[in-house]
Amino acid sequence: MLPTPLARLIAFAVLCMGTTLRAADEAPNGPVTYERDVRPILKTHCLQCHGEENAREGKLDLRLRRLMAAGGESGPAFVAGNPQESLLIKRLRAGEMPPNGKVLAAREIDLIERWIAAGALTAREEPADVAAVGEITDEERSFWSFQPVRRPSIPAVTQADRIRTPIDAFVLLELQEKGLGISEDAERLTLIRRVTFDLHGLPPAPEDVDEFLQDPAPDATERLFDRLLASPHYGERWGRHWLDLAGYADSDGYTEVDPVRKYSYKYRDWVLRAMNSDMPFNQFVLEQLAGDELVPLPHANLTAEHQDLLIATGFLRTVADGTGQGADQKIARNAVVSETIKVVSTSLLGLTVGCAECHNHRYDPIPQVDYYRMRAIFEPALNWKEWRNPAQRLVTLYTDADRAQAAEIEAEAAKILEERKKKLDAFIEQIFERELAKVPEEQREPVKAARNTPTKDRTAEQVALLKEYPSADPKPGQIDLYDHKAAQELKKDDERAAEVRKRKPVEDFISVLNEVPGHVPATVLFYRGDPDQPKQTVLPGELSVLDWLGAGIPDKTEGLPTTGRRLAYARHLTDGRHPLVARVFANHLWMNHFGRGIVPTPGDFGVLGERPTHPELLDWLAAEFSGIAADSPAAVRPWSIKRLHRLMISSTAYRQSSLHTSQGDALDPDNRLLSRMSVRRLTAESVRDAILVVNGTINHKLGGPPVPVMLDEDGQVVVGIENLNGENRPGPIVPLNGEEHRRSVYVQVRRSRPLAVLDTFDLPTLDPNCTIRTSSTVAPQSLLLMNSEFVLGSARQLTERLNASVGPDPTGRIRLAWRLLFGRPPTDAEQQSALQFLSDELARLTSAAESITDPKQKPDPNQWAWTAFCQALLGSNEFLYVD
Repeated sequence: MLPTPLARLIAFAVLCMGTTLRAADEAPNGPVTYERDVRPILKTHCLQCHGEENAREGKLDLRLRRLMAAGGESGPAFVAGNPQESLLIKRLRAGEMPPNGKVLAAREIDLIERWIAAGALTAREEPADVAAVGEITDEERSFWSFQPVRRPSIPAVTQADRIRTPIDAFVLLELQEKGLGISEDAERLTLIRRVTFDLHGLPPAPEDVDEFLQDPAPDATERLFDRLLASPHYGERWGRHWLDLAGYADSDGYTEVDPVRKYSYKYRDWVLRAMNSDMPFNQFVLEQLAGDELVPLPHANLTAEHQDLLIATGFLRTVADGTGQGADQKIARNAVVSETIKVVSTSLLGLTVGCAECHNHRYDPIPQVDYYRMRAIFEPALNWKEWRNPAQRLVTLYTDADRAQAAEIEAEAAKILEERKKKLDAFIEQIFERELAKVPEEQREPVKAARNTPTKDRTAEQVALLKEYPSADPKPGQIDLYDHKAAQELKKDDERAAEVRKRKPVEDFISVLNEVPGHVPATVLFYRGDPDQPKQTVLPGELSVLDWLGAGIPDKTEGLPTTGRRLAYARHLTDGRHPLVARVFANHLWMNHFGRGIVPTPGDFGVLGERPTHPELLDWLAAEFSGIAADSPAAVRPWSIKRLHRLMISSTAYRQSSLHTSQGDALDPDNRLLSRMSVRRLTAESVRDAILVVNGTINHKLGGPPVPVMLDEDGQVVVGIENLNGENRPGPIVPLNGEEHRRSVYVQVRRSRPLAVLDTFDLPTLDPNCTIRTSSTVAPQSLLLMNSEFVLGSARQLTERLNASVGPDPTGRIRLAWRLLFGRPPTDAEQQSALQFLSDELARLTSAAESITDPKQKPDPNQWAWTAFCQALLGSNEFLYVD
């Protein structure tokens, strides 16, 4: 089913309204005022009909207190000091306003009632001209996330001996206000498992654990961090986090057809390489938003550097795209533009700018015109009136040298085929003469004349004659019927030509977002988001609430063949002054290390989002990351992602124990202040990858085309090459030659076919991207761990690994299993419990095997028992969770 504009609007409205309204939730400090407390409620529910876009239903304007007092057709909206007699309160309490059943929450009505009862105060004198009010108030401009990032002083705290980095001082400051402190350091064993999963998404190898535990050097932990950050597995792990934000997929989605994107993996590999090389984040953003504007036109004979710049724009080609699938073009094209803006705004700005597509944002200070100003930045490359579908956005990697080489090779193949044609003609003539001799003598000349007459010129008599003697008119495709030896000789020529052609350079492509020079559309504001109702023309620009930044986005940058809008915007976002970009990314890193962001709603730094638990820490991290120093704009390696990692994982806050305390549970039950480390479940990819590691089958090949997925006989999505028979059922399994054991980041992300083992463990739905993953505990996870062929097969492989490494000694096997899965040896009690389990299982399965009479079907009870044991370990909490 195609997503209609209404469906997309409803879906995004749900996103925009999914969190409690902060303005009404929080008890106001000081007197209740119109600007701070009442207007946000009216803006959310009422202003669209009573103030915005010259709408004055009932001639009532709610944009100012005095206009409310003047009232409309039904009289004044309120009576100051008397809420019971106020028309506004009566209509709200009766549920008559807003219409269509969209009633205000009781707390919101209570707040308006308190405002009226207190005299309907304003924060300041209202302007005489209502136009001077504007669409953004001073209160909205003062919201915390729209303020400049300022590097705070590192606070002085007690428990100073627990401070390893400035992070700890900020954390301790909040804890001490509650009478809490940071917990004791986690054991080394816990730390290496925690940090290895955090940085690699994989369990530590037993030999790495041994090396770390036995290293007495004071810098052992720091060297561990350095080694983990230097590994290519770091990019696989943290590239996956960014791909969530980008909404990366290997298919177009939009319809049930869900065509595969053959070349999208190049963007995935670019992200992983960028992470591993520690590409500065400002460059990382710039290349993804505008890499094409850094490459000279035409995009031909591309160097490796220029290829990477173009590949990076895949960030803007991730959303579902139905424009090549016969969908309604107006709807599908505008959906791509809309979803792309959502990806950019939530991932980089932490704002739901998409909520302003059809009207002013109901909660944040984002007027509808701001949405279209942002759209104007991207519309020259996403020109919905002169659209290019996915196939038309491919850029060839063929060079002139490739074409010349291909032409030479084709000439060589053509020479072989030319000789083949001569042979074919000769063979045909030989066959003709031989077959003609079988024709009665009196008919030979007429048959010969008919055969030599072009088909279109033959008379009816000639057609009938050749039908009577068909063998006298041999065709090239019939050679084998008359002369098998000749056919084989021709076949060898075909094979020779095919082998020659195999030497041609393979033409490869990259999927790119770029502009067509000279084709710059005028961006217009759509009334209610409807492209059939265009209004005024809009120029590119930053959000109005951030106009204090001063710099605009030029309509056209001199010296570039393209508009340069995206390039200017990328530089504007990453010049170090923007209040959101560094805060948002630092918060994402924090969330993926600590389990919860400093701002727990990483995709919403607006009014509906949660407030930061440690606001000064967030600003310090943002300043440190972007290079904002106390006295100068220079810092050590600004925009280094790996440096920010080191700061976080080196802190005592990160290295502390996850053990609960009664005091911490009483004063900070949700651990928002970090009095301990939070226990976290492995991500979906880490669950699968960790299983592949411990069973010894993981394939660490880097990059390349994705590992395909298919539906198995039960309709489950599994790794494999689809091979359907005539009944549309899975046929024989096509070998993947070890590709099936590659890391999950390389498994095809097919929108309509999420891999079952990943989907069950909360693989994100890309709608259009994912800023925060959920971590559920549900019955299907247990069912998958019990019944999935992937898990059962992995348990068998783990059993084989234990046997190959240790031999038949059960104690040795158990100890190795514990070290592989949990990073530690078993306790004596665990050892005895495991031995007892194996003994009981062996007895039970031996008895069960006795009832099976067919020797070919009779299982080995010992192997069966060990497989059940390994399966139980793979489903254990200690394996699936990180302390």
